[in-house]
Formats: sequence, structure tokens, C-alpha cells
Amino acid sequence: MIPIALTIAGSDPGGGAGIQADLKTFHQFGVYGVSAITLLTVQNTRRVSRVELMEVSLVREQVDAVLEDLPPQAIKTGALGSGAIVEAVASLALGAPLVVDPVMIGKHGAPLMDEDARRALGTLLLPKAALVTPNLDEATELSGMRVDSPEGMRAAAVQIARRGAAAVLVKGGHLEGDAVDILFHRGQFSEFAAPRIETRHTHGTGCTYSAAITALLARGMRLEEAVGTAKRFVTEAIRTAPGLGEGAGPLNHFAIISFPTMTKVQKHFRLQRPLDESLMGQIAEANSIYGIERIVIEPSREDLLVEYDASRLRAPDVESALLRAGVPVVGVA
Repeated sequence: MIPIALTIAGSDPGGGAGIQADLKTFHQFGVYGVSAITLLTVQNTRRVSRVELMEVSLVREQVDAVLEDLPPQAIKTGALGSGAIVEAVASLALGAPLVVDPVMIGKHGAPLMDEDARRALGTLLLPKAALVTPNLDEATELSGMRVDSPEGMRAAAVQIARRGAAAVLVKGGHLEGDAVDILFHRGQFSEFAAPRIETRHTHGTGCTYSAAITALLARGMRLEEAVGTAKRFVTEAIRTAPGLGEGAGPLNHFAIISFPTMTKVQKHFRLQRPLDESLMGQIAEANSIYGIERIVIEPSREDLLVEYDASRLRAPDVESALLRAGVPVVGVA
């Protein structure tokens, strides 16, 4: 089954950032995107003239509707706007890795998070985050320390992790020289560098970066690998930006990079009862509902060859998926 990723963020009618950028990025990585809109903006590449927050109940109902029917394998948040919206999102049982992009100010300087929201994000949402992705200004806000050097980025990452985030990626794109980002995860630092590209067309870079990480986590990729792959994608998207608009234009969300696909696994199982029409139906159910990619009935009609991607299973393991569907099997060496 195709992996699903959920974005909870604001809308950009120009299509370069927010929900629009997230969904384009999910699609580019082969992930089905679902969304909940937190706020509406009136903006283009040159200006932001209006920001309107959604009703808290409407944000919550959007998320509830998605979780009820289209459970995601990974989730990201972007601009959340108010403390009440942050609290509502933090109270939900999301059931998937959460990437928090702590969007506070838009590209054109418009505030996208009030003071109550900043406090709530730090106390309520960070402890739920598998990853938080602040830029230098956001890292300064969340850590309470000045962040203007690689050393400051490392110190801020540690401080933010102490607030509960499982991992912190501090983005150094606003420093001089190469664009170097620093990941702090499980007590270790990793650096991700790319040559600086001189361009004004960087609108939505943070949204696209965090969305790419979210999509790759939904595909089952390890965090460090997901960050590195997302970094290559966003760099290529900046390099090939289409040059749209008279101001800070969008990235190229059609950018193409190579990245590892999840390894297919094959296992053999022996049926514990004779194959009949009822069992054929249960095998079809295992194939469609539990994320198994292919089940081949071998010529003996007693054995099954099962092909699957472990990251996409909707069960702890493939044998559990078969048993849940009512297919009685034992593994064959």
C-alpha cells in the first residue's frame, strides 16, 4: 500500500510554501498527502497582506477525519498560528512520527505564530516531536540562546532536545559560506552540508525540507538517511527553481534526485489448512488491507511466497499480518 503523510499547516495561495509545498513534496517522493489547514494567508512572491486563523474546532475536526480513515505513517506541522491550535494538535493521539517545523515568521516578515503559540509549542508539542527543524531565529527562540555560529547551533540543539524533542535539526542556511545543517539525535551530532546557491528564489525552503523528511519517514527510512536525502532534494529544488514571480519565488518541487527505495523482502509460508475459496478471500484481504505487496500461491497449493516492504506493513510483522487476515501459516526456512 502507498504510504500516507499528513501535514497540519497554513495555506499559501502562491503555492510555494505551507500546505501546497508540503503536498507537492509528498507526491514527489511517492507518498500520498493528506492535510489539515490551520490558517489562510493572502500572499504572493512579493508580499503577505493578511493572515486568518481557522477555528480551533475546525482544525481538530480536519485532523480527526484524516486519522479516522487515512492513518498516516508520518506527520508534520508547519504554521500553527495560535496557542489554542498548538494545544489542540498536541492533545491528539497522532500515532505516527511527528516532524515539527516551528514556523514563526513568513518569508516576508509576517508573524505566523503568536506568543502563546510559541510557549505552547515549547512545552506541549516539542515533547511529542520525533524531530524539530528550526532555522537560526527559531532555534534562538526555542533554546533561549543566541544562535549565529556552528557552535551555537550545536549548543541550541542540545538545549532544545532537553525540552523533549527526540531529535533536533538546526538549519544553518542563513550563515555565511556553505549551507550546513546540524542534526542532534541520540546524543550524536551529524552535519549535512551543501554549496550555497545565490538566488532570491527560496520561498518555502523550510516547508519543503521538513516535508521531504516527513515523506521519507513515512516510507520507512531511518532519520539520518531521511535528513540527508531531503537535504539533497531541497538543494536541487533551489538550484533548479523556476524563477516564478517578481519577488522571492518558489522552489522547483519537480526536482529529481536518486534515493534508496525500501528493500523488498520475500518469505515462504506453509498453509495450515487446505486452500479453498474462503481462504483465497482471506489471502486477498491480507494482500490489500495489511500492506503486503504480493502473495503467490505456489504449485503445491500448500505454500505461499510473500513479498513485502517492512516499512509499509500495517502489522508488527508479515506473519502477524497473515494471521490477522485469517490465513493460518507457519514460516518455512
